[in-house]
Amino acid sequence: MLSLVAEAGATLVPLQHHDRPARLTARADFLVPGGDEVPYTKPWLSIDDQIGILRRRGLVIPDVERAAAVLHEVGYYRLTGYLYPLRQSHTVIDERGRASVVVEEQYRVTARFDHACELIAFDRALRLLVLEAVERVEVAIRTRLAHVLGRLSPFAHEDPAAFSAAFTASGSDPDRRSEHQRWLGRLEDRKGRSDESFVTHFRDRYDGHMPVWVVVELLELGQVSRLYGGLRNDLATEVAAAFSVPTKQLMRSWLASVNYVRNVAAHHSRLFNRKLVVAPKRPTAAQVPALAHLGSGSAPKRFGVYEVLVVLAHLLDAVPSDEDWQVRTAALLSSFPDIDGIDVGSTGADPAWLQEPLWNPRQTRAV
Repeated sequence: MLSLVAEAGATLVPLQHHDRPARLTARADFLVPGGDEVPYTKPWLSIDDQIGILRRRGLVIPDVERAAAVLHEVGYYRLTGYLYPLRQSHTVIDERGRASVVVEEQYRVTARFDHACELIAFDRALRLLVLEAVERVEVAIRTRLAHVLGRLSPFAHEDPAAFSAAFTASGSDPDRRSEHQRWLGRLEDRKGRSDESFVTHFRDRYDGHMPVWVVVELLELGQVSRLYGGLRNDLATEVAAAFSVPTKQLMRSWLASVNYVRNVAAHHSRLFNRKLVVAPKRPTAAQVPALAHLGSGSAPKRFGVYEVLVVLAHLLDAVPSDEDWQVRTAALLSSFPDIDGIDVGSTGADPAWLQEPLWNPRQTRAV
């Protein structure tokens, strides 16, 4: 059994599914093992068997042929992950007076197969919007990073003077390499594996020695995030200021969270009701007024994907290539499927927040 532990009074949205009843305990905010691990012995099931199980558990399936087609496409395990919030549940009080929500195998009487299809479609659209925003933000941040470092030297990314003492200090491992040296080692590995024509050009003509404005074209977002985190504070603050982010600490947190959500979306994993393992730091209203609503009384203590969506919306305000991502994202969130027992709050959003000026930048600029 797995227990999802969440703050008392918070909206409890199950994040993992399991064939046995799962308990959500209102105490903390993480998954803990229930201590009753057993060997996995469940057999392979035909599509007809899978449909039979869903029906026996109370799921309404009016069109069996369509259900079979969907199961062939996405699989039983993935499908039931989207159905998990539609299972019956009840609250119990333990001997210490702590409230727990026990999730049963049976589905609510209102649960339909089509609801899973609607959630899958919503989640797919959300992932595509996230990947679109990350592409623009990632390229813009790489470019700004190269501009700021390149002003110091074409090879400033190799110079310890451009980075913090912690980033360049000898490590504790036997090889004693610093985080900076490890980062440079990963860069060399990436250069060695690359089949980009510009890499071949620099390898043949310049012995592979690339200036920072070329190097950034090879970096994944995780490598960008680590490089940014190692910068001297003055350089990091300059990069952050270009995106209206007031501190290195805040920008570093945001980049890590954006990278985490990017990886979730790129691997086609369920995103809409995911509890963020790498959550972005919430700014104060004075630091970033556009995100002040995250500190309001209606803001959940549990970090959901909405937190990263507003971060992306804010960062995109400094990327003028497309001004309607925010509008399209707010429209998608507003169109969350009408399903009993789950709503847009599962993303971590309050519906009223979708009227924030952040989600309509063109209108905001026109005022």
